[in-house]
Amino acid sequence: RQQGAVPMVEINFLCVHKKLRSKRLAPVLIKEITRRVNLTGVFQAVYTAGVVLPVPMASARYHHRSLNPKKLVNVGFSRLAPRMTMARLLKLYKLPTETSTPNLRPMERRDVKGVHALLTKYLTKFQLVVQFTEDEIEHWLLPRPFVVDSYVVTSKKDGQEEETVTDFCSFYHLPSTILGKGEDTLLYAAYSFYNVATSTQLTELMRDCLILAKNNGSDVFNALNLMDNDDFLKELKFGLGDGNLQYYVYNWACPTMRSQDVGIVLL
Repeated sequence: RQQGAVPMVEINFLCVHKKLRSKRLAPVLIKEITRRVNLTGVFQAVYTAGVVLPVPMASARYHHRSLNPKKLVNVGFSRLAPRMTMARLLKLYKLPTETSTPNLRPMERRDVKGVHALLTKYLTKFQLVVQFTEDEIEHWLLPRPFVVDSYVVTSKKDGQEEETVTDFCSFYHLPSTILGKGEDTLLYAAYSFYNVATSTQLTELMRDCLILAKNNGSDVFNALNLMDNDDFLKELKFGLGDGNLQYYVYNWACPTMRSQDVGIVLL
């Protein structure tokens, strides 16, 4: 494992208008963002893409968990399997309305230090990670409506003045426009972000995460098979997606690794 931190930028979105595609605009945009980043003294980057470019250092697979099966079938996101009825499908994916993890509550500003300590320790297990500062934890993970939701479990021992954050789960929102499907115009998708369980099982914490996402109006919950996510995907009835997400590091010699060794989730 490479020791020490390397300053990098995260490249999140590269968008070209539909009418201007196939005109070699992407290389122009990449060259320009590279120039601007280089001016800041940074010469490496991490990014993801759904296509295979030379050369991915890891490949992850999306998994989908239905929260609103009827809507997902109606808009064509999923379909009824042979001999499967809508009633049986609704029963299969039914979730409780209340969470079960004791002391689970929305993250607040006072939890930033505890979440930073918990997540920093957890990420040492993986080979490609972000070294978050407390300010970055506050920016990326403090709940914002329709952007990101984060929840913590805290405990307080006898004689202890401050609560300790023992568990943490989070997801971000990325709705998609639905074309030509009647009254449904948006598909509300929640994406697993960072999750750490120490006082409870990760599967039970993520079951509560699904409940919270559904109660917040999400139609589907998506997760990559990164970090420890494989521990809960099957148990919580996630279905295998049909696409891979490739991870790339620009201008840095990085060995290939398993998806389970990747500890970065790019929005």
